[in-house]
Amino acid sequence: MLNKDYAVAMARYNLWQNQNLVGAASGLDAVVRQAERGAFFGSIEKTFAHILWGDRIWLNRFVGTEPPVGGITESVIMDQSWDAFCAERAAFDQRILGWAHGVDPAWFEGELSWYSGAVGREVTKPKKLLVLQLFNHQTHHRGQIHAMLTAAGAKPGDTDVPFMPDQFDAL
Repeated sequence: MLNKDYAVAMARYNLWQNQNLVGAASGLDAVVRQAERGAFFGSIEKTFAHILWGDRIWLNRFVGTEPPVGGITESVIMDQSWDAFCAERAAFDQRILGWAHGVDPAWFEGELSWYSGAVGREVTKPKKLLVLQLFNHQTHHRGQIHAMLTAAGAKPGDTDVPFMPDQFDAL
């Protein structure tokens, strides 16, 4: 079910959808991107910041990359310009894709233990489940961003996996 092929496909999807939604958001004024919209993390920018924070947390747990600063409360802080965020998001999407391509298929068979600040204790779970969490977390919050973008008048492109452009198959 969940294996390296799944991780590569979802890393490609992640890259495509971040290009899609970041592109749509980039057409909006900063005040519109930063406006409180009643979503779980409030604004379009805060939700984007949280997704990147979550991606960093999981990749850190998987391979020991640099962890993000702070916990969930701080995950919404975008302490850089929108353009810098967009560049960082694109670069990190490449890191996720590189991890997916390079991960040993046997890695998926193990478990991973970490201290979870969200629940305040050590947690051990199957790696397959955690890879699912990485990509499901992105998709969940991108759905919120899509709704906020649409409400703000932006027009994001398709989000359905079968309509991912062929150019992403080669990545």
